[in-house]
Amino acid sequence: MELIRVGIIEDNPVINQSLCMSIQNSLNMELIFNAFNVEEAFKIIGETGFVGINILLLDIGLPGMDGLSAIPHLKQKIPASDIIMLTTYEETEKIFTALSSGACSYISKKTSLKLIMDAILTVYRGGSYMSPSIARKIAQHLMIGAKKERASATSQLTVRQVEILEALSSGLSYKLVAAKLEISIDTVRTHIKKIYRALEVNSKIEAINKFKSEL
Repeated sequence: MELIRVGIIEDNPVINQSLCMSIQNSLNMELIFNAFNVEEAFKIIGETGFVGINILLLDIGLPGMDGLSAIPHLKQKIPASDIIMLTTYEETEKIFTALSSGACSYISKKTSLKLIMDAILTVYRGGSYMSPSIARKIAQHLMIGAKKERASATSQLTVRQVEILEALSSGLSYKLVAAKLEISIDTVRTHIKKIYRALEVNSKIEAINKFKSEL
């Protein structure tokens, strides 16, 4: 059986010891090194040449260089390693900074040791793992971003174009919209083309649906 080679950088003695024991007691994992800060890890890697680490468990709130700042340096020293952030920090900014810097997973320290071990196995097999609370934050962030993007598109419409969409949404035809707003049907059609471009849609139904989603 191929052993998963694991490194740990964690300054909390209790958590550090628990992780070490769990890995050492695992039949398919091997603890390659254990450090309490990034500087100590750099020294160990430099002295021993432990570059063949498969998984690195990395905390953020470390003495000296913090975990987020260390990610690019660690990726240079042990490029084949997948970095799993294991931390108490659940702020969206820190999560995305870690992931964009090279970490592949982000796990809360509230996670059970069993699930952490399962996460190591998942990542080793080519997957990624996020604690449910972390995954929810990411989903919420993406949904908010998408909503802002839609709102931005709608905000580009003129007052007249909004009036036209409101009229269309109520079921009026182009001819009736023109009569209601006291404009020509050609003017309605001209506005409709501009609405399509602003909302990035290709039909009246799509335009109405996108407009209604912002109400």
